[in-house]
Amino acid sequence: MEKHSITVRVAGKDYRLVSSDDEAYIRQVAANVSRQVNELKLASGLPIADVAVLTSLNMADELMKSREEANRLRKELDDTRQVLEEMKAVLH
Repeated sequence: MEKHSITVRVAGKDYRLVSSDDEAYIRQVAANVSRQVNELKLASGLPIADVAVLTSLNMADELMKSREEANRLRKELDDTRQVLEEMKAVLH
């Protein structure tokens, strides 16, 4: 997939990114990060470097919890498929 350059603004600062993802998606990601940084900055009054680290930690926490939930749902789906296969075997 072809990569392209895009400039996004996060927390009032422009960043030039190179990505093969859709431009609208990259802008959406940047807007989400900017929103979280700005909210934490207003709520905490901490320096921007500390806000960036805390925002990263919050987002990493969300990502890890989402992955755990996805893994739990995959296992649940696999278990359900196994029960269905067993039921099909009994019916045939």
